[in-house]
Amino acid sequence: MLRNREFQIFLLFLLFISGIGCTLATIFVSIVAASLVLGVSLLLIICMLLFTKWRYRELEKLSGYLQRIANGDFHLDVRDNYEGELSLLKSNIYKVTKMLSEQGSVLQEDKEKLTNAISDISHQLKTPLTSMMVMADLLRDEHLDDKKRGEFTRNIQLQLERMEWLVSSLLKLSKIDAGTIFFKKEKIPVHALIERAVEPLLVPIDIKMQQLSIAGEEQATFTGDFNWTVEALINIIKNCVEHTEEEGKITISFSENALYTEITISDNGKGIPKEELPYIFKRFYKGRNASDDTVGIGLAMAHSIITGQQGDIEVKSEPNVGTTFQIKFYKRVI
Repeated sequence: MLRNREFQIFLLFLLFISGIGCTLATIFVSIVAASLVLGVSLLLIICMLLFTKWRYRELEKLSGYLQRIANGDFHLDVRDNYEGELSLLKSNIYKVTKMLSEQGSVLQEDKEKLTNAISDISHQLKTPLTSMMVMADLLRDEHLDDKKRGEFTRNIQLQLERMEWLVSSLLKLSKIDAGTIFFKKEKIPVHALIERAVEPLLVPIDIKMQQLSIAGEEQATFTGDFNWTVEALINIIKNCVEHTEEEGKITISFSENALYTEITISDNGKGIPKEELPYIFKRFYKGRNASDDTVGIGLAMAHSIITGQQGDIEVKSEPNVGTTFQIKFYKRVI
């Protein structure tokens, strides 16, 4: 405290004022009055010293808190229930600490997401890359017949297409997780949305001779992003197509009420065991009924897209009876 230059100047100023007061009291009053002035001055200076020492201790504590915060300890609570400048400063330090803690948590989550994304991509690409390397080596054989050469070439093409879809899907999921995708808020007619989502799946449905039924209110609409919602529906309907036997039935219905717009997608396929239902929207989860070609990313992407638009998706299923996906887009309160 005494090493502080500003405090030294202030103390000298107080002593100078006290000296002048004692001198004036001696000249114009008496020595007794001068002694009284000197005593009162010294008492005030001592009180000031004690008060300043206390403030310096508090500031030293705050300095220690700030050092601990700088070292990553964000669990400090320096607030008190008193009024005054120091209490206000403590409150502001606590607010900054909470803000830094939240930012640190967000950065840590981002790092974990990035690490997981890289791990997921490398894991999922390992199998097709290995397969293509083996087939590429076989294609170098000059004695390989044209039939086998054509088969290997087609397999490599299929693996490349699968890798392209996988990387594209993972990038989309990463963007959604990172919050870098901003969904549009436009009025979407549900019947047009479903027509667009069903279009790329008509061939697989026709190959499996499945019956597709679409019914709903022509005027039903909701507010959201058309292209991203189409992406979500394609993944859900594709899941139903893959897990429904030949000549099975897929039903899509939609309606609108005062609270939300609902889209229901059902099938009469294999169904999902009850113990697997809590995990079907998790990334890379593959149930017992999943095919070998299934990656386990489609439903995870659909869930992220729908919930990212303040929607909700639920699934009900019974083995050997079928599965129903209920999607709700709630009305926005203005």
